[in-house]
Parts: sequence; structure tokens; C-alpha cells
Amino acid sequence: VHSPWDHISEKDFWSQLREKAIVLRENSDRAIMVVVGCNLFEWGTFLRRMDNFLMDLIMDPKKVESLLDALMECHLANLSKVCDAVGDVVDIVRFGDDLGMDRGPFMSPKIYRSLFKPRHAILCDYVKKHSRMHTFLHSCGSIYKLLPDLIEAGFEIINPVQTNCVDMEPAKLKKEFGKDLTFWGGFCDTRHILNRATPEEVKDHVRKRIEILSPGGGAVFNTVHNILPEVPPENIVAMFEAVDDYR
Repeated sequence: VHSPWDHISEKDFWSQLREKAIVLRENSDRAIMVVVGCNLFEWGTFLRRMDNFLMDLIMDPKKVESLLDALMECHLANLSKVCDAVGDVVDIVRFGDDLGMDRGPFMSPKIYRSLFKPRHAILCDYVKKHSRMHTFLHSCGSIYKLLPDLIEAGFEIINPVQTNCVDMEPAKLKKEFGKDLTFWGGFCDTRHILNRATPEEVKDHVRKRIEILSPGGGAVFNTVHNILPEVPPENIVAMFEAVDDYR
């Protein structure tokens, strides 16, 4: 498996990225997104191992800060190149940091505010000062308790809106955060509905989610998470038929 960023060191990488973005811009009226990652929590778990890093958050926050600052140096260097190359062409920059589990965040809001929020704010602020792009955060799991701080940090779009997790009921999210966030996802439960229900049940489920999340805008249709290989094709068709019916 390879990433497009495998070629980032090639001399003409950034000029090619810009050329491709311009072609998309000239031939589509759809929003264009560039994925940069800039993961902080996740990279901490990759480098220290999940169990060690979670203990570090409590027992050695100074070490965590040093690690995060080193990551920020790399992230800001790459982010500056992205903004220079396509910041005036692309609509959305996608960050990633899986901050949640099924039952809640990996950390308390207090720890998030202390260690991660200031650095997320720096990343979002850089984008807003050096591009026309909106900020998108992919974070799996239950992140309800972190959403006020994520909004303050500067994130405008949340994905995948994992509504099958604790505290992530769509009506609750829309009511409390709909004026501040765009929900990119949450429209079809891929864990319990899309893979197990009948086509009619899928349609009914999707219609209800559209009725909850769509009023007033600030919603982009997407499933709660990846569509698994064993999902019946007729259920996928039913999901999109429900969207077409709404239009």
C-alpha cells in the first residue's frame, strides 16, 4: 500500500499537485479536498505505543509536550507547502486524529485542552492565515465531550460523526453544535444498519438521519464509517435511493 505523499521529496511533486488541483477546479463544481493528516495523538501512539502514550499523558506530560512540539515542526513545514501549492485552489484541508473510543474520548477534556488543543489551534490558524481552505477533522469514536474545544481550536467540519458511539446521537449533536460545525457523515450506520437491515429499513434509517442533520445546512452526506465488504449491494443502492428521494 502506498500513499501519494510517498513522492513528496520528488522535485516536481508540488507543481504537479497544483496542476492537478487546477484541473479539478476547472472541470468540477464540487468541493475539492486535500488530505494532510497532521496527526498528533495518533502519531504519539505510533511512536510510543498506545499503552505507553496513554500513561505518558498522565504521568509525564512534559515528555508528551516535547514529542508533540517535534511533530508540530514537521506538520507545519508540510502544511506550509500544501498552502503554498494549492491553498488558493482547494476548498478543504483534511486533518486526522482519532481522539475517541466507542464510550468516550481517549483523554479527559482537561488533558486535551492542555496538550492538544493549543497545537490544533496553531494548525487551524495557519490554514486560515495562509489559504482559503476550510478545516476538516476526521476523528473516530465518541468525541462529544471534546467538541466545544475542537470548535474553539478552529475545526469547522467533523467526520465521520460516529453516531453509534456514546453521546453521539445525531439530534443531540445537531442541536448543540449545528450552528458551529458541518457534519460530514453520520447519515447511515455501517455497523448495525447498512450491513444487517433490509433495503427498506436502510431507506427509512437514512431518511430519518437526513431529516435530523440536514435542516439549515451544515451537513454532507456520508456513511458513519467505511462500507464493509459483506454489505449487500442492494442495501448500498437503497441508501443512495433515499438520498435521491430527499433531493
